Amino acid sequence: MKSGDRLPPLEIDITRTLIVAGAIASRDYQDVHHDAELARAKGSPDIFMNILTTNGLVGRYVTDHFGPSAVLRKVVIRLGAPNYPGDTMVLTGTVEEVDGDTATITVVGANGIGKHVTGTVTVTLPETGRPGSGTALGTDTAAGTGTTSDVGPGPGPDVGPGSAGAPVSEGGVS
Repeated sequence: MKSGDRLPPLEIDITRTLIVAGAIASRDYQDVHHDAELARAKGSPDIFMNILTTNGLVGRYVTDHFGPSAVLRKVVIRLGAPNYPGDTMVLTGTVEEVDGDTATITVVGANGIGKHVTGTVTVTLPETGRPGSGTALGTDTAAGTGTTSDVGPGPGPDVGPGSAGAPVSEGGVS
């Protein structure tokens, strides 16, 4: 793995079930994520995916590529065009930096109306889990605004009730 390497694209069908299940799983009960009539009353053409579901899909994309020993260290995303039911989001990624066992990956998720998500993911791999017989990976230089989840040893990601563009970091919404 080296800077400039591209991850294979991942197509995700955006279904009503995915949107509603993601909202329920992340305990986001805002009506725009499950009630089409109320979403339309608020100016949206339909229900749309919440940021926490998108954050999970971005993490899945990176860990699916690097394998089960991959550890997400930081995920920083910003939402753009909404993910509506019936569309497809295509996630793509590029390795930006590599330093030892850590890589920084730029991720973009595009749908039929534009870029749904942009961001960076910092990932580390233990020596035994590295693709390509143990070669070095990348460096931790992810920065930006949007939702930030610092993930690593401990109980899990620090995820708060943030919305698109609201930073979420250790201790809740900042």
